Amino acid sequence: MSSAIAPRGRAAATFAASLKLENVTRRYGEAAALDCVDLAVAPGEIVCLLGPSGCGKTTLLRVISGIERPTSGVVLINDREVAGPNRFEPPENRSVGLMFQDFALFPHLTVIENVAFGLKSLPSADRNTAARAILDRVGLAAFVDAYPSTLSGGQQQRVALARAIVPRPAVMLMDEPFSGLDVQLRDTMQEETLSLLRETRATSVIVTHHPEEAMRLSDRIAVLRAGRIVQVGTTLDLFRDPASLFVARLFSEINEIPARVAGGRIDTAAGAFAAPGLAEGAAAVLCVRERAVTLTPMANGASKSMSASGGQMMGRVLDLKFLGDVTRLDVAVEGFDQPLRVRSAGRDGLRRGSEVSVSIDRASVLVFPLDAPASLDVHARDDG
Repeated sequence: MSSAIAPRGRAAATFAASLKLENVTRRYGEAAALDCVDLAVAPGEIVCLLGPSGCGKTTLLRVISGIERPTSGVVLINDREVAGPNRFEPPENRSVGLMFQDFALFPHLTVIENVAFGLKSLPSADRNTAARAILDRVGLAAFVDAYPSTLSGGQQQRVALARAIVPRPAVMLMDEPFSGLDVQLRDTMQEETLSLLRETRATSVIVTHHPEEAMRLSDRIAVLRAGRIVQVGTTLDLFRDPASLFVARLFSEINEIPARVAGGRIDTAAGAFAAPGLAEGAAAVLCVRERAVTLTPMANGASKSMSASGGQMMGRVLDLKFLGDVTRLDVAVEGFDQPLRVRSAGRDGLRRGSEVSVSIDRASVLVFPLDAPASLDVHARDDG
């Protein structure tokens, strides 16, 4: 008996649309959930909205979809105004597909009835044909007559994805679509969803608070904070050249070392670093990525007289934890008030108490003005 998986069909391609937001603001009383948001998404592009709980990601998605009206600003799909000062089109007139965090399946309808629900304008036979084709594409051809309550979480998500994509929307909107899945299933569903979005070529906006998820799924990422977009770019752009300490914290595990600007630079135990654009005497932060620190075991009797100017410092391993593909170490380094956190691909015979030579890749060091503590930007499942 063959164990080969039966090949799936292909999803029908859509006519991808451009999406543009111009100076979009959404207020609830005096509070601004969105504040002068500008964003342009090219046809067929996948953009992730990334940020902590309450930053406005879901509100922005609801404004794009037409579930909510912007207080001011303009939303355009294919250069056609769908929301603005003198115009507001409901969701059904915008050619948008919506996939919610809780899937929002109708419990009293079968799988195929759920998927065909958005195809009411078609004859019954055509609705069923289209629904069966997309269910075959997502691997649920054998479950057409099942009810949502009998399906696993991953299967329910496939139904929700099929229902959203079958009308061939010009713009696909997804709100935290993987948050309710366990880690292993989440990875699988991310790959399957990305494959389907690429296949249909729908312009897509995906809300997430997981940086790794955004990096995996998107062509570009729009980072939101307190209702504003603070940076837009590719994964490489945001990792290599974050615009702020807030963005750097999202995309790297970093050590934050306080300093003060003097003569256009900051002086630390790791050496002097340029601080362009920072005022004289301003409070600054030296950001050292955990993976940019190299530890070398000290040979017995080796000289302990090292200096940052020579590129190396003296340290001692306080703690280490094996995390699979990396080892996480806490290292006390001469001249630093707090231990450096280090992520290393190997242990190299290190243990607690080991004396090490510490070197930092200066090319990966970042300098920013002092920002709010990382604890104020809480990553949570729900969003505002």
